[in-house]
Amino acid sequence: MSVFTTVATSDLVPFLQRYSLGQLVELKGISAGVTNTNYFVTTTHGKYVLTLFETLRADELPYYVNLMVHLAQHGIAVAAPIANLQHQYIDELNGKPTLLVPCLPGAVIDNPNAEQCGQVGEMLAQMHLAATSYSGKMDNPRGPQWWSATAQEMYPFMNEADAALLHAEVALQSQHKFDQLPQGVIHADLFRDNALMNGDQVGGFIDFYYACNDILLYDLAITLNDWCVLENGDIDDARARAMLAGYQSVRPLTEAEITDWPIMLRAAALRFWVSRLLDFYKPAAGEMTFAKDPSHFQRVISHHAARQNFWIN
Repeated sequence: MSVFTTVATSDLVPFLQRYSLGQLVELKGISAGVTNTNYFVTTTHGKYVLTLFETLRADELPYYVNLMVHLAQHGIAVAAPIANLQHQYIDELNGKPTLLVPCLPGAVIDNPNAEQCGQVGEMLAQMHLAATSYSGKMDNPRGPQWWSATAQEMYPFMNEADAALLHAEVALQSQHKFDQLPQGVIHADLFRDNALMNGDQVGGFIDFYYACNDILLYDLAITLNDWCVLENGDIDDARARAMLAGYQSVRPLTEAEITDWPIMLRAAALRFWVSRLLDFYKPAAGEMTFAKDPSHFQRVISHHAARQNFWIN
């Protein structure tokens, strides 16, 4: 669901004249993602991703753009934004703020193996450490206050049993503040479709537009809930152990983080249960539009609630 604003070749050719990227060869819409419009742009110099921001304004983008520049400068596998001839990273096309980044090596992996999950965990920890020197600040726009308020809007659409389960999960999370846990810059959306794998190595992390300052453990939980999940919502033990081992090889978890890990996994699943309910019942209009199954993360929570082993020795 990534094409909300249509870009034609006739729009893009004059736009590219503001860059040193050669002549346009091909323009192709990207169907992955749920928030912004994305196109593959191939020129005589290479292949790039053009993003048009549908909700964020130009003055809201520097946190994300400067973060990607910062991480790339510190050796993290991200796509550093490309500046135009006026040395501006943020441009405008068809009335929307835009960003161009180079395509990174690798591809999205639908069925990752344990080695790949370990590499993603290791790179995520490296990203958390590299971002400690980043000066930008951004509160999480989809934290507990958001999911509590949005859940209230969703209850009327849901059947009674599912609404009761959602209400109970929101109430459970409201009892946990996590103030004692390490915080920093997090990706906040590191699903499989937001990372490229070059074999078993990380080709790059992409789509940083939910990045914010929040709890590092929450970022790890979001990532594990997607990379290690099975079709029924349970978690693959081997992949989960590999991801946690990879992460902790760089940044070992504190005792407080280990204690809060089971409830944090449920918090990470709750955030996406609520956002998928919102997309399902109140979808944004756009080409290639589809809504992901909200009940998936409901099942993830159910498995975490019944779990005894959380893969940390």
